[in-house]
Amino acid sequence: MEKKPKKKKPFYKKWWVWVLAIIIIGSALGGNEEESAESTVQESESTAVEPAVAEETENTEEPAVEEAEEVEVEDSVPAEHKSALNKAESYASSMNMSKSGIYDQLTSEYGEKFSEEAATYAIENLEYDWKENALIKAETYSESMFMSKQGIYGQLISENGEKFTAEEAQYAIDNIQADFNANALEKAKSYQEDMSMSPEAIRQQLTSEHGEKFTQEEANYAIENLN
Repeated sequence: MEKKPKKKKPFYKKWWVWVLAIIIIGSALGGNEEESAESTVQESESTAVEPAVAEETENTEEPAVEEAEEVEVEDSVPAEHKSALNKAESYASSMNMSKSGIYDQLTSEYGEKFSEEAATYAIENLEYDWKENALIKAETYSESMFMSKQGIYGQLISENGEKFTAEEAQYAIDNIQADFNANALEKAKSYQEDMSMSPEAIRQQLTSEHGEKFTQEEANYAIENLN
């Protein structure tokens, strides 16, 4: 009887083929996991660095923007306004003028001829002690013109005079250091010498509301001490 030849197992059914396949698949999976882990680490580092860079850029740009805004505001003041402010400061410091007096001088056709807008800007931005100016003016009237206290007050607030406020003028009167008896005497002498007036006429002129506005006591002192 003839023997049948043995059938060979197919290639893919051999045990070593499966072992080799498992090793190859395992290696492939391991490689993919490492690549995925490396990619995740890189993304995390990139995410952590980006905000710091953005924040640093933002902080660097802000001062430049603020500086530009400050320059723009400063340059927005017209040249005429700046000139008016300089003039106002000069009148306030060298001539001891009032705020209203300076404004009128700045806008006057016979004065500086600035526009109303420029003069208003100058007055609003001029920082000055107006009460002190009123006091200096009061002392000037007392020392050079021998005026009475009430006469000085009227001159300080007059629309045709110095144009100080009532508060500023009162501050000046309350703080002036002057001998009004002596002022009344000097006025009496000028009336006697220049106008040859009688003592009683001089007394009346010294106390008149339309005249010198000295007190009765000050006028009596003047008449008693006339030569």
